[in-house]
Formats: sequence, C-alpha cells, structure tokens
Amino acid sequence: KQVRGMKTYGGVSTYLPLRLNQAGVIPIIFALSILLFPQMIFNFLLGVDNEWVVSFAQQGINLTNIGWLYAGSYFLLVIGFTYFYTAITFDPDKIADNLQKSGAFVPGIRPGQATSLYLASILTRLTLVSSVFLGIVAVLPLALQSATNNPAFAIGGTALLIVVSVVVDMVKRLDAQVSVRQY
Repeated sequence: KQVRGMKTYGGVSTYLPLRLNQAGVIPIIFALSILLFPQMIFNFLLGVDNEWVVSFAQQGINLTNIGWLYAGSYFLLVIGFTYFYTAITFDPDKIADNLQKSGAFVPGIRPGQATSLYLASILTRLTLVSSVFLGIVAVLPLALQSATNNPAFAIGGTALLIVVSVVVDMVKRLDAQVSVRQY
C-alpha cells in the first residue's frame, strides 16, 4: 500500500488464518502413550519371580484402574500436551516478523513485538477452547463406558476426529479442483 498526498494506492485486506484446533489429534495420542506406558511396565513386572515386585506391580495396576483418576489425568494430560504442541508448532514471533517484512499489519496493532504479543494472546485463548474440547473428546468414551456399565461400548473420540478432519480436507480439495476448473 502506498500513500501519496491524501490518496492511498494499492493494498488489499486479507486475513491470517488461525485454526481453532492447532494441534489436531497429536495431544490425545501423546497423552494416551504416557498413560499406557506405566500399565505396560506393571503388566511386564507381573511375570517376575520376585514376590515384592509382583505385589508392587499389582498395586500399580490397581492404581491405574481407578476410573476417575485415569480419566482426570487423561483430561489434564491432553490439555497440557495441546498447549505444548501448539507452542512448538506456532511461533508468533516468526509470524509477526514475516508480516512486518511483507509490509502487512494487524489493524490497530503496531508491527513487530506488539503484533507478536497480540497473536500470542489470541492463540492462548484459542488453545484453551481447543484443549478443553480435545479433553472432552478424549474422555467421552470413558464416560460412556462408565454410564452404560458396558466396557465393550466405546465410541473412539480420536477416530471420530480423524474421520472428520479427513472429510474436511477432502471437501477443501474438491472445492479447490472445482474452482480451478472454472478458471
């Protein structure tokens, strides 16, 4: 955009796409891996010939089989890994620097460090909503199993998220192909 006298030439208004669920299903996978690792170790220790080790392993298995403790730790781990993964994959300083180098800006926010702080605050709010949503999706099968008292009844939240993301991606690709054919 150029300003000459009282007139402005060029420049377009655009948007910066920030996804609501920046991390995808990765936090659920990480949290499940962390929760299943101790159970795997305790099950391995049950086969040891030492009586003390077998007793310790049995107590560990009993501790990991407490439903509300497992679900609560699963929920908190998903929230934590969502923030962790989002912090690793999205760098507000780099985005703000790229915006400043290209001459773009966020209306009402100064370029540079102020833009970076603004993007970080927006991303923190979006990640809060995303992490709670992912936590609920992760714990939902456990709640359904508990409510129905049927351990075979489980609707996998992770599988549902993967299916939805594949369908959304396919719709976007089809839409892109249709728009290319029109031009």
